Amino acid sequence: MPTYGFSCTGCGPFEVRCAMAESDDPRRCPRCAGPARRRFGAPGLRTLAPGMRRALDAQERTADRPDVVTSIPQKTSKTRITRDPRHLRLPRP
Repeated sequence: MPTYGFSCTGCGPFEVRCAMAESDDPRRCPRCAGPARRRFGAPGLRTLAPGMRRALDAQERTADRPDVVTSIPQKTSKTRITRDPRHLRLPRP
């Protein structure tokens, strides 16, 4: 279940774990039972896989200023040369 942040005017912020369907329901402060407003903050991105996090960070960095290519990339050889005689017996594509 997701965690939602709320803020009481007298006691300050607190968190509530509830279903997404119940997130808009009015809440009361657990200390003083006063009315509380929902706080919106950054999502918890720490739970993402490291590769996904790097991709999202790169996307955000280049959103307003994309990387510009100034020259044609060098051609790279995709075939690897091996000296192992066993590799000669492998099937070729």
